[in-house]
Amino acid sequence: MRETYHEELASISDGLVEMANLVGSAIGLATAALLDADLQLAESVISADEKVDDLQRDLENRAIAVLARQQPVATDLRVVVTSLRMSADLERSGDLAQHVAKLARMRFPNRAVPRDLRRTVLEMGRLAQRLMAQAAEVIITQDVHAALQLEKDDDRMDGLHRTIFQHLMDDRWQHGVETAVDVTLVGRYYERFADHAVSVAQRMVYLVTGEHADELIPDTPA
Repeated sequence: MRETYHEELASISDGLVEMANLVGSAIGLATAALLDADLQLAESVISADEKVDDLQRDLENRAIAVLARQQPVATDLRVVVTSLRMSADLERSGDLAQHVAKLARMRFPNRAVPRDLRRTVLEMGRLAQRLMAQAAEVIITQDVHAALQLEKDDDRMDGLHRTIFQHLMDDRWQHGVETAVDVTLVGRYYERFADHAVSVAQRMVYLVTGEHADELIPDTPA
C-alpha cells in the first residue's frame, strides 16, 4: 500500500516535469514563429497547448485522488498541495507561449517585432526557455540551491524587459502605435513566463524545506 502511495506521488512529479518540458519547448517555438513570421509553426504551438491543459487536468485528478484515498499529512500533504500550485504555474506558462504564437499568427505575413528589437526578443525567448528547463531540473533534483539561483537568473529577463520600454519611450521610435502595443505585450508575455518558472522553483524550495524562498535568501547589505 505504501509503495503504491509513493508511486502515485512520483507520477505527479513526473507529470510536472513533462509539463515544464512542453511549455519550455513551446516558448522556444513560439519565439521562432514570432520572429520569422512562420504561420505553420505558430499554429502548431497554439494547438499543442491543449496537451498542456490535459496534463494539468490529469495531474489535478491524480492529486485529488491521493488526497481522498491516502489522507496524507505533514510532508506528504505539502508535496500534493505544492504540486497542484506548480501545475497551475506551468499551465499559465503554456498559455503565455500560446499568446506569443497567436500574435505571430495575427500579424502574418508581417513580423510583429521590428528589426531593431529582434535581438532583444530573441534573447528573451532563449532565456525563458532556459529558465523553464532549469525549473524542470529543479523538480527532478529537488536542489534548493539551484532553485534559489533561478530567481537571480531571472534578473536578466527583467533587464531585457526594461530594454523594450526604453525603445518604446525613445523619441526615435518610428514603428507606430500598433507595433508599440505588440511589442509591449510580447515583453510582458516573456517576463510573466519567466516569473512562473521562478515560482515553480520557489515552490520546490518550500516543498523540500518547509520554508519560503525569500526566508532562505540572505538580505543584501545596503
